[in-house]
Amino acid sequence: MSWVYSGLRRPVEAVSAEAVGRGTTPGRPVSAPDPLRTPLNMCPTDALRSENDRVVVDYPRCINCLRCVREPPSLPVEVGYEPARLLTEPLAAAFRHSVHVRVVDAGDCGACLNEIRQLTGPVYSLHRFGVYVTPTPRDADVLVVVGPVTRAMEGALMATYDALPDPKRVLAVGACALSGGIFRGSFAVRDGLVPSLGIPVDAMVAGCPPPPLAILEALLVLTGQVAAGGRS
Repeated sequence: MSWVYSGLRRPVEAVSAEAVGRGTTPGRPVSAPDPLRTPLNMCPTDALRSENDRVVVDYPRCINCLRCVREPPSLPVEVGYEPARLLTEPLAAAFRHSVHVRVVDAGDCGACLNEIRQLTGPVYSLHRFGVYVTPTPRDADVLVVVGPVTRAMEGALMATYDALPDPKRVLAVGACALSGGIFRGSFAVRDGLVPSLGIPVDAMVAGCPPPPLAILEALLVLTGQVAAGGRS
């Protein structure tokens, strides 16, 4: 409960490396030298690649199965999550204490949605940052997309994006929204928010699923309350 109290006293500071610990994230494999020639095909989503005698983890494709950690030669794992990436500009300062978010399930398995749902609870309490979830896209400033974008949801997703007033931002949450995840290559999905959809991605947070702290950090990056890449 001490994290809750510190979050109420210093909300932004609570979203930091000090808040990350056992139970808040499953950890992530990290890139490492590759003297033993790690078999890259062990990854079911092709998230491993060889680069300058190193094994590099492509986090937008990583589904946190940790197969590359369990099977020798194994990659190291660290407690934490991949920081949010800001691809454009954050919202203006006028939005900093009043931002409305519309969440769209574009074929999510339920994992990312569950992590987002936890943000409204007393532990993470995204409302203390002035961020509120709205069911109406015309009242929303940020579109949060989870899931690999199934063909059946493509039209509804486009209609929701078009209904958001400018200036609007799009946050892609989870490996499925970023690359299709484990569903990549299926005839039934678009492999995430691909450029051909015409929906620009302004910020992204990797993970399968990303923990609530990672999603919260991404929202704060979009609103300019936290600098992108400011957390180690």
